[in-house]
Amino acid sequence: MTHDNELDQRQPKGSTVTRVMDILKAIADADRPLNPTEIAQQLDIPKASVHRLCATLEEHGYLKTRLNGRGVQAGHRLNQLALGILSASPLQAQRRAIITDLSVEIGETCNIAVPDGVEMIYYDRAETHWPVRVSLQIGSRVPVCSTASGKMYLSTLPEVQRERILANVRLKAYTPNTLLSFSALRDELAAIAQRGYSLDNEEFIEGVVAMAVPVLDLNGRLYATLSFHAPCMRMPFSALSAYLPQLQAASRRLGELLDE
Repeated sequence: MTHDNELDQRQPKGSTVTRVMDILKAIADADRPLNPTEIAQQLDIPKASVHRLCATLEEHGYLKTRLNGRGVQAGHRLNQLALGILSASPLQAQRRAIITDLSVEIGETCNIAVPDGVEMIYYDRAETHWPVRVSLQIGSRVPVCSTASGKMYLSTLPEVQRERILANVRLKAYTPNTLLSFSALRDELAAIAQRGYSLDNEEFIEGVVAMAVPVLDLNGRLYATLSFHAPCMRMPFSALSAYLPQLQAASRRLGELLDE
């Protein structure tokens, strides 16, 4: 029987790098955490090789094993790498111009966020000129169940994938308005899916309201969320929906950048 390391020796130079990239892509494209056996079958790579490479990637922070031990997912260093690529991409200036124009039009801080498990990560923002504002810097993480951006993301997921995420969530009372019932949260997500936008009525930060819409990729899947937030003293919750057309127009412009 031929050993896996002997097979590796007969592989062309660089095949380990190729396998690592293929593994990372498979994990990034999957709608749920994959285990090494599934990765091996999907990529037609010996299971021993997948186990070894996944262990190395986990050791260096690029992957992490789920708390229940079932499957691996992106680790903190892979997320940092992705954020760095997004922030330094050739489209950065165009993306920044779109959200800056939106911020000026609405008069409030606008954010682009991407999902990461039970959290959303802010990877771009345009600040309002007002002295009173909420400071959520690029790289900040916010809960997926208590924010407009997080609820927008959850509402777009297939039920099975959404329930996997909710199974790992502990609902926490950030404010008196935070949803603390999974039943109420599911009802809210259903309403968001129907209307196409998400609202935060002081659920994450007391005195702050927010609105979010999806930014869709070429396949119609959520690529990121676009949102704005404002202090209630400047914008009451009832006034948020008046800015939906501006938010949706900016979202479409961001989506069009993915075609370039």
